[in-house]
Amino acid sequence: MITKFQKSNSKTAKFKSIMKSVFIFSSVLFLFFTSCDIRNNEQKKNNPAIVNVDTMAPTTVQIIDTTYDFKSVKEGEIVEYNYRFKNIGNKPLVIQDAVASCGCTVPEKPDHAIAPGETGYIKVKFNSDRRPGQAHKTITINSNARPEFPLLILKGEVIGKTE
Repeated sequence: MITKFQKSNSKTAKFKSIMKSVFIFSSVLFLFFTSCDIRNNEQKKNNPAIVNVDTMAPTTVQIIDTTYDFKSVKEGEIVEYNYRFKNIGNKPLVIQDAVASCGCTVPEKPDHAIAPGETGYIKVKFNSDRRPGQAHKTITINSNARPEFPLLILKGEVIGKTE
């Protein structure tokens, strides 16, 4: 026969076990997130190429290409395009980041500052695999250009595979 003491002791043991699991899980999550932040801060500190463009002297940029219409491609083809721009300001243009609206689109930003008077390129690759239909992808540019870069647009139609 189980006594009241044994029942409450069993509940206490279960509660302690659950609390121990919660504590361990919370500790692991805390360590994971803080270690990622520490590594990110160390990378920024040790890499002079990583700069905060908000604190840099602004410059002016002339966008030569904002939209590329690739018309139509067969599903599975890779579409590549170089968006052109020119630094018409009097300070170096630094592109900190180029981010696409979808993982199927990969932008490549210049790895160096664009001097005044120079033309630069942002290369974009779109993988049309498993993406039949109309495509409309955007690329956001973070830089020291004022006014800011407009959204770059890649659009067209992907003709699906016939099986």
